[in-house]
Parts: sequence; C-alpha cells; structure tokens
Amino acid sequence: MSEMAQDASLIKRLTAYLIQQMPAAEDLTISALTRIHGGASRETYSVDIVYTQADETVQTGLILRRDPVDSLIETERRIEFAALKSVEALDIPTPIPLFLEVSTGPLGAPFFIMSRIENSVASVPFRLERLTPHQEALGQQMFAHMGHIARLDVDKSALAEEVALPTPETCWSIALDYWEDQINTNARKPEAIAKAAIRHLRRHPPPPAQKLSLIHGDYRVGNFMHDEKGTITGILDWEMAHIGDPYEDIAWASDLLWSGGDVTKAAGLISWPEAIATWEAASGLTFDFQAFEWWSIFSSVKAISIWISSARAYADGANDDPVLAFSGWFTHAAHERILSARLASKYKG
Repeated sequence: MSEMAQDASLIKRLTAYLIQQMPAAEDLTISALTRIHGGASRETYSVDIVYTQADETVQTGLILRRDPVDSLIETERRIEFAALKSVEALDIPTPIPLFLEVSTGPLGAPFFIMSRIENSVASVPFRLERLTPHQEALGQQMFAHMGHIARLDVDKSALAEEVALPTPETCWSIALDYWEDQINTNARKPEAIAKAAIRHLRRHPPPPAQKLSLIHGDYRVGNFMHDEKGTITGILDWEMAHIGDPYEDIAWASDLLWSGGDVTKAAGLISWPEAIATWEAASGLTFDFQAFEWWSIFSSVKAISIWISSARAYADGANDDPVLAFSGWFTHAAHERILSARLASKYKG
C-alpha cells in the first residue's frame, strides 16, 4: 500500500473513531493529517479536525501517537497516557490527554490522542545556539518544571495504578537491571565499556532515593517546545515514564550529549548553582552530589542500551526508520566516549 493510500485509510478510520468519541461534535472531518518524523518510539501524527458544535464551527489540532511494529524502546501507551494524567493538575505545560485505545481494532495498533500545542517550536539538543538569547529563561523553567514533577505525590497518581512502586532503596537496582537486560538481549557485539560501567555502578550503589517520584525518563532539551520568546510551552514524550529516584531525570537532562558537551552548564543552558537552587526550591529536596554522580554514569549506560536496541531493530528489519540506524552508530559511539572518560577518572593511577 502506498503512503498516500495508507494516509487515506488512516484518515477514514480515525474519523470514525473521533465521531464515536465526540458525539457532541457534528459533521466532524479531518482537514489535514501529517506524519511527524524524528521520534522513534511511536508513530506521531498532527491532525487538524473541523466540526460544528452549538451552531459554531470549531477548528482544532490533535496529536495521534500510535504504536509502530517495533520501536527504539519497549513502551506501553497506557503508561504514557497515565503519566500525562498524573501531571495534569501541576503548573507545568503538557499536552492534555484525551483518548486512550489499547486495542488494535480502530487503527490497527494501540494509540492515544492528546491536544496539540500551538504556536511553538521544538527544541533541538544538537543546536543549543538556536535557543539564544533565551537559554537562561528556558533553563530556569526546565529545572523548575522538573522539580515540580519530582514533588508530585506519586502514591495517588494515575501512573501508580499502572506500574509497581519500588522502594527508595531499590530504585537504582531496578533501573540498572532493566537496562542491563536490554543490553544483554539486543547487543550484536561485546559491549565492554557499558559492562565495565555496570560493574562499577553495582560496586558503588547510590544513597536511597530521598523520595519516590514520577520520572519522565527522557527529560531533556529536544523534548520540550517553546514559543521562541523564552517560555516553555510543552513538555513532550512521556513514554519512558515510571516511578523512581528523581536524580534519574536530573542526570539524564544534563547528560553531555544533550548539553553540547558543556560541563559548566546544566543541560547546556544555565549555571549549575542556579540549576540546583531552582530544582531544590521546586522539588523540596536537597541536592546530593553523590547520588547525582551515580545517576550520571547510569545515564550513559541507559543511553547505550537504547542505542543498542535501536541498532538491533534496524538490523533485524523490524523498523526501517533511519533514526534508529543513526542512533546505533553516532550516539552509541558518543556515549561510549563519555563513559570511557568517566570511568578513567575513577580508576586512574
């Protein structure tokens, strides 16, 4: 089936689904459907719909996130949906989760639909200069929002209904076990550097989590939108959300790959003292350098695991998205260099 025919089929099936879910919307039609490329864990589409309600014509935008045959990481669409539901009441900008479908019937694969954030552009981790002159404002908001997410009472969250709760003492081992298993399952060659880092992390575990928090899992430059005037308008891509130690998000956000290699700035945006103070004020937690150091090394292991999984999916023909091939080559090598330097500093002399 050609791409045009696939789109026509998707429009027809999605229209029928929306009519069923939105009975008050009369004469509902899809005026545009556009595939958004760049992510590798979901098929993402921007959808324009038009309908009549109370004798008024309504035009609005939606985002459809549909599971592909294979992806960069194994995820559950209901977990991402639950994560968005969990943070809905927080004073942070996120899409509004609207409809969740876990069956394959309506669109051939599980999916969910959320609101579309308008009048915004995506941030790009490898082009931090594009955020100038608003890096300071965006950095402050980025760490403030991260802190507010960490402060959330996860026991009462929608996500807690979908995932098991770890203990503060087991957050690190559960996370490390998961990503090590992904390496063991998907590696196509010996991964000596990642394995050495895993041994180091197991020998030197971090302190117990100060609290159990909702973890975004991929919180970084590249996963938020902004208005080009210094305001973050949407935090995106919650498919790796889980409950764990809040240092996982801080370490991932400030990984050197997303920070332009600048060790002097948190996430490549603001000074470390400012980032730490902002996060502490928003989260109510105290920054612990020992915990941060452990989770920083873990972040590179986690990243390598993702790149290995992407390379496996591409090599096996399960997914022909070139983003996966790029990840298995360039970013894998980048994180091996980062890990090598970190380990060398620990054991030199």
